[in-house]
Amino acid sequence: MTPESHSPTGTGEPLLEPPPGCPAHGLGPGGLHRLHEAEDLEELYEKLREQHGPVAPALLHDDVPMWVVLGHAENLHMVSTPSQFCRDSRIWTPLNEGMVKPDHPLMPHIAWQPICSHAEGDEHKRLRGAVTSAMSDLDYRELRRHIKRYTQRVVNRFCEEGRADLVSQFAEHLPMGVMCHLLGMPEEYNDRLVEAARDTLKGTETAIASHAYVMEALGRLTATRRADPADDIAGRLVTHPAGLTDDEVREHLRVVLLAAYEATVNLIGNVMRVVLTDPGFRAQLSGGQMTVPQAVEQSLWDEPPFSTVFAYFAKQETELGGQRIRAGDGLLLGIAPGNVDPRIRPDLDASMMGNRAHLAFGGGPHECPGQDIGRAIADAGIDALLMRLPDLQLDCDEDDLRWRSSIASRHLVELPVRFEPRAQQDIMQQPSHAPTPERHAPWHVGLPKPERRAQPPLPAQPPQPVSVTAAEPQQAPGAGQPRPRGAWQRFLLWWRGY
Repeated sequence: MTPESHSPTGTGEPLLEPPPGCPAHGLGPGGLHRLHEAEDLEELYEKLREQHGPVAPALLHDDVPMWVVLGHAENLHMVSTPSQFCRDSRIWTPLNEGMVKPDHPLMPHIAWQPICSHAEGDEHKRLRGAVTSAMSDLDYRELRRHIKRYTQRVVNRFCEEGRADLVSQFAEHLPMGVMCHLLGMPEEYNDRLVEAARDTLKGTETAIASHAYVMEALGRLTATRRADPADDIAGRLVTHPAGLTDDEVREHLRVVLLAAYEATVNLIGNVMRVVLTDPGFRAQLSGGQMTVPQAVEQSLWDEPPFSTVFAYFAKQETELGGQRIRAGDGLLLGIAPGNVDPRIRPDLDASMMGNRAHLAFGGGPHECPGQDIGRAIADAGIDALLMRLPDLQLDCDEDDLRWRSSIASRHLVELPVRFEPRAQQDIMQQPSHAPTPERHAPWHVGLPKPERRAQPPLPAQPPQPVSVTAAEPQQAPGAGQPRPRGAWQRFLLWWRGY
């Protein structure tokens, strides 16, 4: 059974929708499930796994057929076999047959673009090599220092209030500040850029204008680095031997910025939600049984920032997960369902500590090149946040938390918290929940010593034995005459030849 066999017949007969509450609601032609109408995608994926196995047929908007890869091993095979599967949607049969309209809701995700994530062969090597090189020369110790400084800056905005929304006031701001620094445009970081990036990814009515705002900023950066290269991601892209054009540099800066931003925003929100709602998880974190990086890795298994990735396409007829895949078929990289494949996780409550075999960053030639940057932002940022505000508590019932879901991702709308108000801290200071220590007056040799505060008199101390140097007789204070030597001192003087 293939998705194409259940495409609309083209007879002109209307496809009637089932009434609300009908068991057939959410089903399309041939009884295939419409992913975009599912109220609970996780539940639907398990139902599809039970019915079809690790690869299942389904429908996108406008009843466009698509395979959903649910198995962990099948996903890894797909992303790691470029001879059979690619990310070039120009070979997608429904697109070539006119089933996918230009205004299809998922076209921004699927439409082919001249970027490394869609390229193949030598062109992929050229573009991907430049991006990987530009991101691999980072000093991660210096990066973590910058992450902590940006965390200080972001937390200073709300630390005196005693309440905050960790999604809109923290998770959405920290990654943008850090990424602007890494790309080479720290002066562009502001609330407007954060709003524009989020709006672009949400696909709202103003998304086109927001996307234009982001691209203008990246265009200015590209022109600046072309005239004056610097040691940042933009500068390395401009000067790379691959010879990227200005358009190629700008487009890849967009990919790096938006992909890293969206993934890290969702990752930070997901980790903090578990910290605030799971006492056992928080106890492990606070007690040292689990580190923040291990907590982040567990979240990448349980709640990956992207549920699926659009999309891979079959270059030839093949077989995957027991299904016959025809040339031109489309397949969704099922990150979330692959991470809970019962063949590799028979017990979902078991800890995955130390295991990085999840699908959160894909794999194969198109594996996310910036995954270590995302991990560093989440690791260092969450650690610094908890150092500043260790008494964070959820400021609503857990059941009141709201989510925004789509086929591509599921993330928190807000995460309200409360805490004891605290004073702001110098962004150059190590994050701490303790009050800022009083600074001493500057002093160096040649300046009068600063006046010291009067100290209370010390309590009387019992007489202490006096240390005597054998080579030089000890003088009594104010006396001018040597003290009588004891037998041991006289022996030492004789022994040393005095």
